[in-house]
Amino acid sequence: MPNAVPPDAAATLPPARMIDPRGHRFGAAVSAGLLVASFAAGAPLGAAVVLLTIGTSAAFGMRYSVYGLVWRRLVRILRLSSVEPEHEYPPRFAQTLGSVALVLALAAFALGSALLGWTFILAVVGLQTLLAVTGYCLGCRLFFLRWWVPSLLTDVWSRASRRPAGSAAGTGRISYR
Repeated sequence: MPNAVPPDAAATLPPARMIDPRGHRFGAAVSAGLLVASFAAGAPLGAAVVLLTIGTSAAFGMRYSVYGLVWRRLVRILRLSSVEPEHEYPPRFAQTLGSVALVLALAAFALGSALLGWTFILAVVGLQTLLAVTGYCLGCRLFFLRWWVPSLLTDVWSRASRRPAGSAAGTGRISYR
């Protein structure tokens, strides 16, 4: 299974929570499905729902992902085997980019430009579908270009996730409890 974090870049990331990459793909599939249904129904409100779900995990961490909660339950119920975990920052950055695109889409709708709004939404659908089907996350790869935005977000997330000694952050373990 492709990993969103290039092997040579993983060592350069600060300690953080590790996630199941299958959960990231599952969330992308659900988001894409909801956005396609929103497009088919001509209801931009569906984009607001997806924005709320991915925006929450982008802002507060993947542990608060609605899709991740469902995925963790599925892993336990279906007794799926464990996989090599990946660092949460690149997928979180990708969700930040998706959230920005959805905010722009909703702003376009509010300003009366439905064509522009649907264009932003369908761009997110395309990238989410690419991730869900192939495991390739363009937003995750953009994280490693090391421009100032990913560096700024990494600093913010690293400071926000400081934990007391002995915590599981960065240990490479995934907990499904």
